[in-house]
Amino acid sequence: MTALVSRTVPTMYFIGVTTTQSSIMSVFPRWSEILGLGAEIVGYDAPIHAPDEVYRAIVRHIKNDPLSRGALVTTHKIDLLAAARDFFDYLDPYAELCGEISCISKQNGLLCGHAKDPISSGATWNGFVDPGHWQRTQADVLCLGAGGAAVAISIHVANLPENHPRKFITVDIDQQRLDELAKIHRQLDTDIVFEYFLNDRPEHNDEMMAALPAGSMVINATGLGKDRPGSPVTDRGRFPENGLVWELNYRGELAFLRQAERQAQTRHLRIEDGWVYFLHGWTQVIAEVFHIQLTPQIFAQLDEAASSLRPK
Repeated sequence: MTALVSRTVPTMYFIGVTTTQSSIMSVFPRWSEILGLGAEIVGYDAPIHAPDEVYRAIVRHIKNDPLSRGALVTTHKIDLLAAARDFFDYLDPYAELCGEISCISKQNGLLCGHAKDPISSGATWNGFVDPGHWQRTQADVLCLGAGGAAVAISIHVANLPENHPRKFITVDIDQQRLDELAKIHRQLDTDIVFEYFLNDRPEHNDEMMAALPAGSMVINATGLGKDRPGSPVTDRGRFPENGLVWELNYRGELAFLRQAERQAQTRHLRIEDGWVYFLHGWTQVIAEVFHIQLTPQIFAQLDEAASSLRPK
């Protein structure tokens, strides 16, 4: 773990497990220069489900050190908030709903926690899905994985006033994650039908994918293909005709993405990987931490600057 010392320049922390492997470590300096932040990023690695005092130490440091401006939190979003909730003066509505934080910022002397993922996933969704798609197709979403990304995406979808899928189906290998997701969904005001399935066999995911109406979306939110090899579906699985495929990973072997690409022409698929989601996730947090108005023009500039550093 990174030593917690008083900073000499404005600093943003990246709280994760293996932060040095992320593209943001090379992208952030370029963004800092473009935005005139004069800031640096510091990774803070902690094991999954670390002891409470590990989380409390980093939050205490950010709160008390004047030049520690905030943080992006990944992997530890739920555990960090549970361990250090008493340090926060404000939690945004999404943080309260989800019981997690992905962003720590300071506002007028207050330490604030935000769950930005519904916003960043929504920005990616809106750039990927054509207006009127769901009204035209009456199709569904099959989300493979019930973790934080599934929570964020489903919250955004539930907030869409009209152009939303008929049904949002989630599959996971962990019943507790499915139960937590269902608990959140019960608090949403939406007419979307949510369904949950416990399954650890890719061939069963193939069957569920085959039953989807044409125009449906299939999301890989399992993490398979990035830090762990494999895909949640088999090579025999058939993506929905005229369907949307969203691979949330942007680095790694990307087996699920390759499976979709092999069917792109025959099944008329529109495919999105995780790069734009990565950009929205980071720019939303940076804007909050450094109090920047993130316009489409600024986002486009940051996107262009990061593109040359994208993993091949």
